[in-house]
Amino acid sequence: MVRLRFSSTAIAVFLVIQSGFLLFMYAQHGGFMMSQSVEKPAQAHILILSSWRSGSSFLGQLFSQHPDVFYLMEPAWHVWAAMQQNSAKVLHMAVRDLVRSVFKCDMSVFDAYMPWKRNLSDLFQWAVSRALCTNPACEYFQRIEITSENACKTLCGKYPFSKVEEACKTYSHVVLKEVRFFDLKVLYPLLTDPSLNLKIIHLVRDPRAVVKSREQSAKALARDNGIVLGMNGTKLEDSQYKVLKEICRSHVQIYETATLKPPGFLKDRYLMIRFEDLVRDPLAEITAIYKFADLQLSNKLENWIYNITHGHGPSRKKEAFLITSRDAVNVSQAWRNVLSFQKVKRVQEVCKGALNILGYQLVESEKEQKDLSIDLFMSLRRNQFSWASFTEN
Repeated sequence: MVRLRFSSTAIAVFLVIQSGFLLFMYAQHGGFMMSQSVEKPAQAHILILSSWRSGSSFLGQLFSQHPDVFYLMEPAWHVWAAMQQNSAKVLHMAVRDLVRSVFKCDMSVFDAYMPWKRNLSDLFQWAVSRALCTNPACEYFQRIEITSENACKTLCGKYPFSKVEEACKTYSHVVLKEVRFFDLKVLYPLLTDPSLNLKIIHLVRDPRAVVKSREQSAKALARDNGIVLGMNGTKLEDSQYKVLKEICRSHVQIYETATLKPPGFLKDRYLMIRFEDLVRDPLAEITAIYKFADLQLSNKLENWIYNITHGHGPSRKKEAFLITSRDAVNVSQAWRNVLSFQKVKRVQEVCKGALNILGYQLVESEKEQKDLSIDLFMSLRRNQFSWASFTEN
């Protein structure tokens, strides 16, 4: 059998043409609005939108360990790895098309980005997904168990990649976590697709804490930095805060698009969560998140959540994406003692708009920065949908 190989440039051109046609059809038919009589999808679809080093791996695990959830961490990593000479903006549509297919449990979309013969272990960060470590993907663990990443890697990695699709189809909820979307409007075709039942959870974190965490993972983020800034495949150290500025801009864009003059199809489909609120009162926040996602919190999950947020593990991670049991509140505040005030001032200059809009208080001196009795988090309304400016589309 003849197998065709395509360059990353050819793939990118094809995906842009394909996505352009879909956007044209989207415009011509009123955004594929659900005026047609289409049955409600059998599965619920949740997309966690965030950025690197913002606590999204932690939030992802709160979904992954739920027995009704099929979870994947950043499947679009494969798009960026295969086409890293393109910018994030150019890759938006390719990422969106992959996400759409994964939500529909169609894993053939990975054919363009992965080896023809592949196992579970070829999928990025596969072992953090409980669904890929339990039946039917792997026979060693039961579906109701809280799984361990290390144990899963040891026992389940050689199972065939076809198990991903097989497992996906058996769950009521499909949850994906992505850090590669910088514009909410790119997702409009998914939000108005009648074959999907999509909701967006937007996770943000204090940019000053993000900088502290990014410095510890600089090498792991170098390639992504280059893609964010459109550096034609060049790995880039984020010494000038250019990437942070783009991340802050994107959080503001996503939040304002969803709350200032939101389109009608976003009704009950968008929720913004701050990492700091999540670790301060995890049970209350996670109960609200689960309610938004139509999930129930079990006693087993409640106990696991308490343990993962009240542990005494190391504050510095050896691996960029490792989840450990630590005192989450202390971790969220660590930047106040670690970063120099000069660096904090620079972050505040770069991300002043995001800090103000997302409810983070500026510090005016080193003394104020290090005084942990000063609360830097302003309260935000839980209702994130602006009904006063609601517009029908």
